Amino acid sequence: MSSPAIEAFLARLYTDCELRTRFLQSPAATAKDFGLAEGDIRAIATIDRDGLMLAAQSYERKRTRRSSHNRFRRWLRLTKRWATSAARCFRPKADI
Repeated sequence: MSSPAIEAFLARLYTDCELRTRFLQSPAATAKDFGLAEGDIRAIATIDRDGLMLAAQSYERKRTRRSSHNRFRRWLRLTKRWATSAARCFRPKADI
């Protein structure tokens, strides 16, 4: 159960809410629509549903946290850049 097709399906399952909802309603049909082999479909249909939801929520929180963290870092970098250029503009000129 480590084929690239299963890994791709699981990645989508953890991140795609619509696919996850369809999967929880009909696991075998959803996996078959994704193009998994019969043995893979049987294996994936036995997935722990509570664990799936818990993992999906955890990944969503991490993505949200990372996104806000990146916005803060970008803001901080721009602020530093602005402060550096402003300091150059307002630096007193040396007497010549």
